[in-house]
Formats: sequence, structure tokens, C-alpha cells
Amino acid sequence: MIRIAAIADVHFGRDSAGTLAPYWKDLHEYADLLLLAGDLTRVGTADEARVLADELAVVKVPTIAVLGNHDFHSGDEEGVVRVLRDAGTIVLECASHMVEIDGVRVGVAGCKGFGGGFLGACATEFGEPEMKAFIRHTRSLADKLERELDAVASQADYRVALLHYAPIDGTVEGEKRQIYPFLGSFLLGEAIDRAGSDLVFHGHAHLGRERGMTPGGIAVRNVAQPVLRHAYNVYQADLHPERAKRVEGP
Repeated sequence: MIRIAAIADVHFGRDSAGTLAPYWKDLHEYADLLLLAGDLTRVGTADEARVLADELAVVKVPTIAVLGNHDFHSGDEEGVVRVLRDAGTIVLECASHMVEIDGVRVGVAGCKGFGGGFLGACATEFGEPEMKAFIRHTRSLADKLERELDAVASQADYRVALLHYAPIDGTVEGEKRQIYPFLGSFLLGEAIDRAGSDLVFHGHAHLGRERGMTPGGIAVRNVAQPVLRHAYNVYQADLHPERAKRVEGP
């Protein structure tokens, strides 16, 4: 069994020092891996990322992150990534990383994702060039996520998709329906179902629900901090062959 701690939307600013380190310093007693599902900063500056990096210094397990929309706001996303990587955090953008935990190989495919909406009420590649570009961007990221999940399939005992935007509408329920197109896209969920995964984490939907499932039956968890109301939640992955990769909450 592996234990995955996950959190998103911590929105660190210059005044955030000391807010999560007291909870993260003992995280290794409860989890084998920490995943950060985007919106790591408030407005996407390297200074904000340094505050978070200092906070993460107490974490004694591998840490893997993706960026969120807030982390792009100031146009310094490369600086944010550089600060976090220099501090030892693996930051993925349409890439994958393998971690071995007690002999179990966990492949994490990470991608920020993007919007567009969900089946029945979604944007399409029709009309103005701007609308076409919007959906093509989401489709491109979904395709890259699918490739990364495929890439680790032959090596990993357990696969995780790490996103910021939601791949299903089930975990954004509670948000105003008018903003669903800006919270995620069904294209991400379809890509995950095609490639296969054992568990999906995302954030972004602050008023959404924690638990959901893709149409293909893959467990999805919305780990935005306003949803969890904790410094992280731990998800246990049971790898016993007779209970094929069943995922349970903490």
C-alpha cells in the first residue's frame, strides 16, 4: 500500500510563511509522496515561490507539483518553476516522473490542463480564431497528458494523473454553472480514460466536491485547499492483486 498526500490552491504570498510548515513537518509519518495540484502562488512571482519553497523544506518525502492559472499571472512562471526545482520539488508540465516507494513504482503524469467545459455544455473549435485557439490549446494539453500516461504505463505499478484544471464536472459541482467552462474540460477526462490511470488529482474548483469519477471509472479527487479544509489529505492506494488498485480516502 502506498500513501499519497495531496493539496492544491495554497496560493502562497509573501505573508504566508509559517502557515503550512507546522503541518507538513510530520507529513512523512502519514504519507510516502506529496503532490501539489497547482495555484501554488497568488500572482505567480518568484518571490512568492521562495516562500513556498522555504515551507516545503520541512517535507521529508518526494514532492511533485504542477502549476495553476495563478502561477502564470505575472508572466514569471519560469522563475516560479526554477525556484521550486532548485529547492528539490519536481515540477511537471506535460511531463512524467517515476518514484519508487517500498519497491512500488509510481508514475506521475503532470499537466496544468485548461478549460472549455464538459459534455452537454462545452465550447468547440468553431467560429472565431480565438475560440478555436482556446479549445485547440486544451486539446493539445490533453493529448500530451495522454502520451505521458502511456509513456509510464509499461514501467509503473501505479499511475497518477496530476492536473490543476478538472477533467470531469462531478468534482466542480457546487460552483456556479456559468463558470464551468473555465474550471476544466471533458477532453482531459477522455484522455485519461484512453490512456488509463489509477487515480487523478486536480484543484482549481474551490467550491466543488472532493470525490468524483471519470466516465471510464477512474477515481478523481479535487484537492483544492478550500475543499479539503486541511493542509493535505492522504489517499491510500491498495495494490493487493485481489483488490485491483482500489483507492480509498483518508
